[in-house]
Amino acid sequence: MIIRLVSAALVAGFLAAVVATGLQLALTSPLIIVAERYETQASASAPTFASLVVRVHGGHDHGAKDPAVSGGETAPEWQPGPGLPRMAFTALATLVGGVGYALLLGAVLLAVGREPTPETGLRFAVAGFLAVALAPALGLPPELPGMEAAPLADRQFWWVMTATATAMGLYLIAVRRTPISIAGGLVLLVAPHLAGAPETSHAASALPAGYAAQFAARSLGIAFVFWAVIGLAYGWAWSLFGRKAASHG
Repeated sequence: MIIRLVSAALVAGFLAAVVATGLQLALTSPLIIVAERYETQASASAPTFASLVVRVHGGHDHGAKDPAVSGGETAPEWQPGPGLPRMAFTALATLVGGVGYALLLGAVLLAVGREPTPETGLRFAVAGFLAVALAPALGLPPELPGMEAAPLADRQFWWVMTATATAMGLYLIAVRRTPISIAGGLVLLVAPHLAGAPETSHAASALPAGYAAQFAARSLGIAFVFWAVIGLAYGWAWSLFGRKAASHG
């Protein structure tokens, strides 16, 4: 069972990473390059510090804004170089995330007693997209380099709280399906947003708002395709490895 779970997750994660990486290179990477040009121009006139982390769905997360000063100079954090190194690093991060999410998806399916098929895999993958990508993005949309952001620790805490509460809420509503569980699930869905995401600075940015809007929309679209491929591929791979095991038995 464990070998079948891991094997199906590896296949699903790989296929999802291939599709998502291609979409990232075509849709979000050009926007990132443009945003970095604005960020470089802004730092030339008023030096600031921004850390860059490549996410599973193609987004960017900025670290603390306080520079590490040594001799009056800012010490930049490491990031992959332009061109092939960045492409490889993005693909690797997407692959690791895809396999991890596929393992989680498979474990959840087995835990709730659902046979992994492409249909059930897709349904649960959509729930995963809602919990991990869409719900947190309502308060913390994907960000381009140079955009103002709240402290990293605050954003990480709110993201974990929102993703966990949304996943539990969807489970209570879609799986348990009792009046009390549905009411509790609805409370969990809205609670993180009533608490509110960490506030960001409202300082003016040189980056046009249209780029930020395009990046957020495209990132969420890629995340949906990423999760959909995970669900479909996991159900297909699970059935495939099951047939192979039966034939060898």
